[in-house]
Parts: sequence; structure tokens; C-alpha cells
Amino acid sequence: MDEMILLRHGETEWSRDGRHTGRTDLPLTPKGEEQARALAPLVGGRSFGLALVSPASRARRTAELAGLTDYEVDPDLWEWDYGGYEGITTVDIRRTRPGWYLWRDGVVPGDAEHPGESAQEVAERADRVISRARAADGTVAVVAHGHLLRVLCARWLGLPARDGRLFRLDTGTYSRLGFEHGEPVALTWNAPV
Repeated sequence: MDEMILLRHGETEWSRDGRHTGRTDLPLTPKGEEQARALAPLVGGRSFGLALVSPASRARRTAELAGLTDYEVDPDLWEWDYGGYEGITTVDIRRTRPGWYLWRDGVVPGDAEHPGESAQEVAERADRVISRARAADGTVAVVAHGHLLRVLCARWLGLPARDGRLFRLDTGTYSRLGFEHGEPVALTWNAPV
């Protein structure tokens, strides 16, 4: 693998409003579709040794609008399962858990569709994606979600999952992970188009 290009999906209603969106499958807003189309110069005309996309429709739509049509859906790229915090903002969570911070405090269990996931469980999924990417030839494209991609970056750099907190990632942005002198590095992070 030469490098990994990471695309965070475009805006959804919940990402716009700061609501935790794990496994709830929401469409892109019109702005989110514009953000996805703006990613096309990064994808268009390129050949990828491997292209992986989250099963969520917001990620698949972002990939397609960016021009990435030959991809594999990878369930390891689902967003963090926020459990009982699915659809709730940090402000609302802090009304009952003052000072709550996802990276430190985790989530509470939810219903059968949203049982919740620890940072370590997200890291295990990210590690599997990294293993697949490293085994590929050339450039790898990954289209997924904010918290998952932040964990993936931390794991790429050999950091614990909780250090994903250090890598803010906005909707409709791209990042690049690669190597310097054979060692994993972040080449570009949270770049707007």
C-alpha cells in the first residue's frame, strides 16, 4: 500500500445538529451531497488497489457522488455504536452526566439495534481495516464516519483508540495516511476541498 485516502461522508441532518449518529441510517442533506461532489477531484481518474465503504447509505452516497463506484462495502467501517446515546447530543447527555466525554466515558447500553460499543471494540474493527489496506497494492480509498476514522488514524499511528480524540474530523473532508521512511504517518488531516 502506498497511502490511504480517507473520506468522511457529507453532512446529514443529525451530524449538522450534533446528534450522535452511529447505526441510524440517515441520508445526506443537500449540503452533504454538495460536499460529496466536491471530493470528486480526489477520486476522479485515480486507480485504487482497494476501495472500502461503510454500509451506511450516507457513506455509500458520498462515495458515489465523489466518483468512487467500484468499491466493497465493509461492515467494519460502520460508525461507533453509541448505544443509548444514539441520536442524542453531547449537551443533552451532559444534563444527566455532567462532564461526559465520549473518549473518556464511553456509552451506555441501548436497545437491541444499538447495544453500544467500547473504544476498544471500535479499535478492533479499525485494526482489521488497516490490515486489509496494508495488504493491498497502490492507493486505498476508505469512505466512512467521523469517530471511526479518528480511531482508525490513532491506530494507524500506533496510538490507543482513545487518542482518536486528538483528530477532529468534519463532514465532507478528506485525510491521507501514509509513510515516512517506512513508518506510519498522517500526511493530510481534516482537509476541506
